[in-house]
Amino acid sequence: MKRISFFVMTALLAMPMISPAQDAATEERFNKLSAQIDVLMEAKEVQNKKIDALEKQVSDLQGQLNKPQGNYASAEDLKQVADAVKEVDKKRVADNERVLNELEKLGKTLSSGSGGGRRPAVSMDTPKTTFDPATPHMEHKVQSGETLDAIVKAYREKGIKITVPQILAANPGLKPETLKPGKTIIIPASGQ
Repeated sequence: MKRISFFVMTALLAMPMISPAQDAATEERFNKLSAQIDVLMEAKEVQNKKIDALEKQVSDLQGQLNKPQGNYASAEDLKQVADAVKEVDKKRVADNERVLNELEKLGKTLSSGSGGGRRPAVSMDTPKTTFDPATPHMEHKVQSGETLDAIVKAYREKGIKITVPQILAANPGLKPETLKPGKTIIIPASGQ
C-alpha cells in the first residue's frame, strides 16, 4: 500500500508538468486547424463567387435563347407583308384588266379590216373539230381585209355560234394567213 500511495503521489506531482506540455501541443494543433479552416473558408468564398458568376451567365444565355432572334418576324412584320401582298395583288389584277383591254382593242383594230396590218395566227393548240358535210352549212365569200376572227365575230353578232377551229375543220387546207378576197369558205351551222 505504501507503494501505491507513493505511485499516486508521484503521479500527482508529475501531472502539472505533463499537462502544460500537452496543452501547448494541443494549442498548436488547434491553431493549425484554425488556419486551415480559415483557408478553406476563403476558398469557399471564392468558389461561391465563381458559382454566382456562372449562374448569372447561364441566366443571361437562357434569356437570349428565349428572345426572338433576327430570324423571326413579329406579328406586326407579318401584317405589313400581308398588306404589301394585297397591294401587289390589286396591282396585278389592274394590270391584267388593262392588258386584256389593250388586247381587245388590238384585236378590234386587226379585225376591223385595216388591211395593211398582220393577221393574227390561229393557235395550234386549239381543239380540233370535225365537219360533217351532211349537216346544214352556209357559204361565205371573203371580202377584202377580212380575217377568220372578223368572220366569226360577224356571224356571232347574227346569233350564229361558230369558232375559228370549226371553220378550219369545214375547210380542209384553208390557211388563215393566206385568206384572199373572193374565196368562198364553208361556215358550219350553229352548234356543230
